[in-house]
Amino acid sequence: MKFLHAMIRVADLDESMRFYQDLIGLKATNTLRLEDCTLYYLKDEKSGVEIELTLNDETPEEGYKIGSAFGHFAFETEDMEELSQKVEDMGYEWVYEPYFMEEAGFSVAFINDPDGNMIEFISKK
Repeated sequence: MKFLHAMIRVADLDESMRFYQDLIGLKATNTLRLEDCTLYYLKDEKSGVEIELTLNDETPEEGYKIGSAFGHFAFETEDMEELSQKVEDMGYEWVYEPYFMEEAGFSVAFINDPDGNMIEFISKK
């Protein structure tokens, strides 16, 4: 068995694509139109795992609610300082700025994507 993708619903496709492509570096691989939504697949070329951004034809006025069981997606970055500069340049704000987590032995930082999903960045350097 192989893990393929995680799906998240998005309210603003352009902003979500900017976040996942320009900030994180995922590559668009496929688009699939269904009866009531369009699916946009973005791939991490290093691991092969994809995120499926789902844009429903009808989005709730108040947006989507993130379930209480969901925690975060995690991505590894080779250079936390470079990422921090990119976050600042793109106008995003950290939820938790980069810090060294002694218990784990590496640096971590947290940010929300445009729909409020928590994203963790890990740097093992």
